[in-house]
Amino acid sequence: MKINTDPEKIEKVLNRGVEDVFVKESLKKKLLSGRQLRVKIGIDPTGPKIHLGRAAALRKLRQFQDLGHQVILIVGDFTAMIGDPSDKLEKRPMLSEKEIKANMKNYKIQLGKIIDLKKTEFEYNSRWLKKLNAMEITNLAESFSVSQMSNRRNFKDRLEKREEVSLREFLYPLFQGYDSVIMKADIEIGGFDQLFNLKAGRIVQKHYKMPQQDILTVEMLEGTDGRKMSTSWGNVITIADEPSDMFGKIMSVRDDLVPKYFRLCTDISESEILKDKNPRDLKIKLAYEIVKIYHGEKAAQEAQKSFTKIFQKKEIPEDLPEIIAHKGEFLSDVLVRGKIVKSKNDFGRLIKEGAIINLSIMEKLQTTSYKLQTNLTLRIGKKRFVKIVV
Repeated sequence: MKINTDPEKIEKVLNRGVEDVFVKESLKKKLLSGRQLRVKIGIDPTGPKIHLGRAAALRKLRQFQDLGHQVILIVGDFTAMIGDPSDKLEKRPMLSEKEIKANMKNYKIQLGKIIDLKKTEFEYNSRWLKKLNAMEITNLAESFSVSQMSNRRNFKDRLEKREEVSLREFLYPLFQGYDSVIMKADIEIGGFDQLFNLKAGRIVQKHYKMPQQDILTVEMLEGTDGRKMSTSWGNVITIADEPSDMFGKIMSVRDDLVPKYFRLCTDISESEILKDKNPRDLKIKLAYEIVKIYHGEKAAQEAQKSFTKIFQKKEIPEDLPEIIAHKGEFLSDVLVRGKIVKSKNDFGRLIKEGAIINLSIMEKLQTTSYKLQTNLTLRIGKKRFVKIVV
């Protein structure tokens, strides 16, 4: 297959939505050489749905695929059982094989919305990691020192607080690095929060006397509560969300994050984005474009129509009562304090009946222990509305 070496396209791949490239000059030289490169990405199936943050890295993988390079997608069915410690402030629980299989059930369907599966090497890392014997693991462990692991930022923070760090967590970057050895990766793509693990690939490859992969990290995408989008935190917009849910969630994203969402989640140029000056119109354009990518134009039109009916046609009162609340406060306490509901029992009954709707994302609240992280607009029953300001 002919490799596209157009300098303009290569610059776009190396810069749009990219946090860092290590080593940039090396990677640029490889891309201009016309040689087909092996480009690796790994996804641990810690949840059943792929969110937009993960999709951003997969979209970057597709760009390499469109240039003619061989992409390798590794489903970390083995590493997911260990648990990626990246940016985790406490020890992550191990997942069972049963949970992993359940999460992976519809992965290929979702992945096929972004990359061309027919041109993708699709691998499960249990195929080689399960076969490692004690001697091979010992040899692999020799590639890292305890001080290197202990100096990892989140490990260091936890150790300074005298919190437990499991040796199992030390194994994660070793095994992810070993994936790069088995796949003979020239490039690895991942989120910026994955930088330690991605660099581990270079260290492990060097240990096995192989050429070291270059690394491209994409910008971190914040979720619906302003924190890093993470399945663990439940602040995700997934590519499998129903069109109306996806549209509503995107409309709830903070205004200042809209340019980043355009950059990471769409192909719309910055010059085109800047044409819309009205923040609400720009966000509608963003929601429409993302729904169209994953569900098609007709679904995007219906989702916009539904959203417009509820919000822009003033079916929500303009003079909403507002309650000031604190981040982390239980919603039940806030609504009782504001005399919106009579008691916690009353709140529990309304939740059970599906009568409390989070209008920010057009979803029913399903838990009585909901903690506030961002502003909420709620409909309670058919006629009561309230805005919680955090």
